[in-house]
Amino acid sequence: MRIGVDTGGTFTDCVALMGGQVQILKVFSTPADASSAIVQGVLQLAGERIPATRRKTVRKSQGREAAPAELDIIHGTTVGTNSLLERRGARVGLITTAGFEDLLEIGRQARPRLYDLNVQREAPLVPRDLRFGIKERIAADGTVLLPVTDAEIRRLLRKVKASGADSLAVCFLFAFANPAHERRVATALKSLGLPLSISNEILPEFREFERLSTVVINAYLAPRMGTYLRNLENRMRAEIRGQPGGQHGRIYVMQSNGGISTAARAGQQPVRTILSGPAGGVVASAWLAKQLGLARAISFDMGGTSTDVCLLDGPPRTTNETSLAGLPVAVPVLDVHSVGAGGGSLARIDAGGALRVGPESAGASPGPICYGRGGQRLTVTDANLVLGRLDADHFLGGTFRLDALAAQRGFDSFLAGPALHAAFASPPELAAGIVAVSNATMEKALRVISVERGYDPRDFTLICYGGAGGLHAADLARSMGLPAVIVPQNPGAFSALGILLSDVVRDVAQSVLLPVSADGKSQVHALLRNIEGQFNRLQGSTLSELRREGFNAGEARATRRLDVRYQGQSYELSVPFTAGFREDFHREHARTYGFGHPERSLEIVNLRLRVVIPAAKSRWRPRKPGPPSQARKALVKIKPVWFGANFHPTGIYDRQRLAPGAMLRGPAVINEYSATTVVPPDFICKVDNYLNLILRRGSRAHHDAR
Repeated sequence: MRIGVDTGGTFTDCVALMGGQVQILKVFSTPADASSAIVQGVLQLAGERIPATRRKTVRKSQGREAAPAELDIIHGTTVGTNSLLERRGARVGLITTAGFEDLLEIGRQARPRLYDLNVQREAPLVPRDLRFGIKERIAADGTVLLPVTDAEIRRLLRKVKASGADSLAVCFLFAFANPAHERRVATALKSLGLPLSISNEILPEFREFERLSTVVINAYLAPRMGTYLRNLENRMRAEIRGQPGGQHGRIYVMQSNGGISTAARAGQQPVRTILSGPAGGVVASAWLAKQLGLARAISFDMGGTSTDVCLLDGPPRTTNETSLAGLPVAVPVLDVHSVGAGGGSLARIDAGGALRVGPESAGASPGPICYGRGGQRLTVTDANLVLGRLDADHFLGGTFRLDALAAQRGFDSFLAGPALHAAFASPPELAAGIVAVSNATMEKALRVISVERGYDPRDFTLICYGGAGGLHAADLARSMGLPAVIVPQNPGAFSALGILLSDVVRDVAQSVLLPVSADGKSQVHALLRNIEGQFNRLQGSTLSELRREGFNAGEARATRRLDVRYQGQSYELSVPFTAGFREDFHREHARTYGFGHPERSLEIVNLRLRVVIPAAKSRWRPRKPGPPSQARKALVKIKPVWFGANFHPTGIYDRQRLAPGAMLRGPAVINEYSATTVVPPDFICKVDNYLNLILRRGSRAHHDAR
């Protein structure tokens, strides 16, 4: 059995897939110890998935069914992300080339806000007294200019021992061209027994500051991530061994690039997991778009703490230029844009009397007021409850009742505050304002990845998921002009499903900085042979590494790309490695920047290899549609729900009873275990042959539904 686990700010989602059927479980996250919620959810879900024939023969153990014969866990984790955001990482010692100790603090001259004279940069992760320079020098072409001496290494060891560092980062100038010095120093440092992060192993690429920052972040996260994964492994193994027939398999971890790796590798290179959770949803969205034949889509994931959006114009794109907590990270990550808007986002009044929502969140503890877990501040979830969009009796399939009276008291108290502007005269009006402000934040995120990058959002379909996504998706589609919204089955655990469906992915890069003449055909042929040889070596070593980790490297597929630029440029574009890479680059440059220079010489900056071992993926079978009128069978009740400026009688539907072909007009609210979908009065919802909800506006929706 394989179970996908996505740890979020409010809920931990667990998904099992067997025989084309998905079973999910949501439990409250445990921020103090994330493994507690994971163990609880995995064991409960595993017990529910035991075949009926076996249930009759197994014994009960501590009130739970026996575990499956072997259990693999694929885990999307926020441990690395939260450690960096909250600055709760290791005490890092940095070893670098003498004279470059302050590069981490100097950084780039780019200002986050051009006209702000009081910009405060994030403090470096390594204080000045923990940065150690060593006398060595490698030239840009890899030539040794100043070798490392034994005396210099002994001096370094004494200083590091006395520093009290509990993790070490090693990053030398031009080590991507010749890693000999880094390897020699790292060998000596192993005697200290501390976690080591070495730049030629993590990021053998040029751009000194970004490489240094990435390696330092890895060292900052490594002890905590390694301890967390070991504890999770041990705890899971102990729990499963305590049950009849239980045998623990392996734990895999979702990476930011959309693929999984072993827990051991994730513990050694945690910098590759900083966007672990959002990556799962993007993978699932791409898989769903392919199944439905959608060429263009936007994934929209609204959870308890944040909203993550990604534009899909073909396969998910990765980028090597991202940052987290103001710090650059140069490893490949899916091109996801995140904002602090979620169901748990807190409402407040700023100094000017304006209503603000987020980015602060109530999280899982104490959570929104209506959760009854000690929360005292209004959230987006409380607002949706007061507006009638959430049903207090059917939250999480009726297994958790929301406290509507507590939420109402929270709004009354907020309205009584002296700082509140008089624009809100009642709790529903204030709740509608909170939702509107939250929608504005999410709309801005959607514009960043579409309009600001030259894409027309009217050409894209919104794939909506996350526990809170369906409550807001239709409003966002209206304001952005998106033609349709797709709400998949089990949207509240869609990211966990994506984690479960993810392939094993290994990204490898190598900086080469090779010039390419504009007219020398024979020179290009020799260059291609040289690059082919380098790719072959990278691929051979990567496949060998995957075999050592227990993967079936015989099923691996490799993709080769080049980072290319015009000579003299500072940044590059990525194109496939083919004999026509020059023409591809000129076209891509013209598409991206509006012009190209075919007569100019080029420079190949990096070789990029992606090795993928595909995971088994189910394909949903379409079902035969029935008449649109069958939606009436799913109607549970009619109650007032706020739309526009008033409450309107609104049908509340049970999604489990909505069969393919069913069609209902707004206003409507569709409840299910993991999420709630709101269909405003100007929308129509139809259930497609794969049981997805398709929301469209007005007459077009009616025409499509017929």
